[in-house]
Amino acid sequence: MTDPYFFGYGSLVNRRTHDYAAPRRAHVTGWRRAWRHSPMRPVSFLTVLPCEGSRIAGLTAAVPGSDWAALDLREAAYRRQLTLAHHDDGPLDGVAIYAIPDGHHHDPGDDNPVLLSYLDVVVQGFLAEFGPEGVMDFFDTTDGWTAPILDDRAAPRYPRHQPLTEEERALVHDGLARVRARIVKG
Repeated sequence: MTDPYFFGYGSLVNRRTHDYAAPRRAHVTGWRRAWRHSPMRPVSFLTVLPCEGSRIAGLTAAVPGSDWAALDLREAAYRRQLTLAHHDDGPLDGVAIYAIPDGHHHDPGDDNPVLLSYLDVVVQGFLAEFGPEGVMDFFDTTDGWTAPILDDRAAPRYPRHQPLTEEERALVHDGLARVRARIVKG
């Protein structure tokens, strides 16, 4: 029996935030990333929404022994669904993707910003996996940039935050300028 897989499209792209087996670059179609707010968290965070014709990049990784407990706990605000992912060598069916359930999220606003420390982790992961072009693709294939970006780098609130290099910081700020995001002080 083979282990099941999940598809990560945000912080799970950053291998420094987990130790799941056999991570591989992949993409899914029919989904689009979006910053959303949910009463389950005080800040906005990434989810995926069904979107015909859309394609997003990310990572797949195995869940050894089908032991979903730790990942389900990490992704507690989401519901696990099945989708089809694609690697360079072909499709992988029955891959879990985490999404906030319909009716449990809404557009972000000033009262529920995106944490810069969270975005930093996501960008760092996309840079490591897909290079600078992959980082810009992340910004281009994500909706909800009207949410304010809370600069919490001095005291990161995201529990899996990572230190960034100057190059990584520059890419974050280039991407935020690209989508005309508004940064607010923490």
